[in-house]
Amino acid sequence: MSDLFTVILPVFLVIGFGYLVAWRGWFSETHVDGLMRFAQSFAVPVLLFASIARLDLGAGFRVNLMLAFYGGAFAGYLAGWAGAKYIFKRNPSDCVAIGFVCLFSNSLLLGIPITERAYGADALVSNWAIISIHSPLIYTFGITMMEFTRARGTDLSVGAVSLRALGGVVRTPMVIGILLGFVVNALMGAGLVMPEGFWAAVDMIARAALPAALFGLGGVLYRYRPEGDMATIAMCCAIGLILHPAVTYGLGRGLGVDVDGMRSAVVTASMAPGVNAYLFANIYGAARRVAASAVLIGTAVSVLSIWMWLSVLP
Repeated sequence: MSDLFTVILPVFLVIGFGYLVAWRGWFSETHVDGLMRFAQSFAVPVLLFASIARLDLGAGFRVNLMLAFYGGAFAGYLAGWAGAKYIFKRNPSDCVAIGFVCLFSNSLLLGIPITERAYGADALVSNWAIISIHSPLIYTFGITMMEFTRARGTDLSVGAVSLRALGGVVRTPMVIGILLGFVVNALMGAGLVMPEGFWAAVDMIARAALPAALFGLGGVLYRYRPEGDMATIAMCCAIGLILHPAVTYGLGRGLGVDVDGMRSAVVTASMAPGVNAYLFANIYGAARRVAASAVLIGTAVSVLSIWMWLSVLP
């Protein structure tokens, strides 16, 4: 019970505060959009840059850790895609978007603060390793699947579709922050010393990222209230909150992932679908209602599912 009050609730109270002020009209949609633009386009990319630039890549990157987490993630995509296609008879673009909802856990805005509150800041090494390839890998996969799905029946070549998908990925601010982080990490490994004033400025912006993004997330969730498709939404939540972490937990045990890695992988896997899942659906005009409602309902229900997974982990 203590985990519920000391680890989980503080994070969700910040989200709830953002939801409350948006609901009451004290923080307009324009304000929410501005705050989320600052968080997602600037502060969060700076946080990712700072964390990866100073990450011990040798300690963080472990094949078994990545296989455990991403094995669960792609199992979620396949389950969501298949359920959308064969159970709910959605069109091909909707199937990809629904699969993406089941694939994209909120690894940063929820995964980082929950893991840090549960296990301390030193436990985040594996989280940052997972996150360092999360957006590039999942966006590349999702955009590629959608572009090839939409290109069926056209005369576009495989190369043209692939270039369109790659262009969509490399323009993403979070991916840019991650790539720059890897560049600086390599340069620092080769002897580059960045001045303390630089890191002080970077850290000032980075410290604003999570509080601003969590508060803004509450405002965003108020906007995307449920509007039908409840069976499909329930499937997405079950896959994201139960199947993904369960597969990750099983693979982690089978592959011999260490305790710290298991904590980071399973807690990250148990997060609700992120807002980026809705943004992806919105870009392509596919399954937007399902994506938006799954983010909202999944975030609310994840208070209990995260508590369950924290009680299972060592």
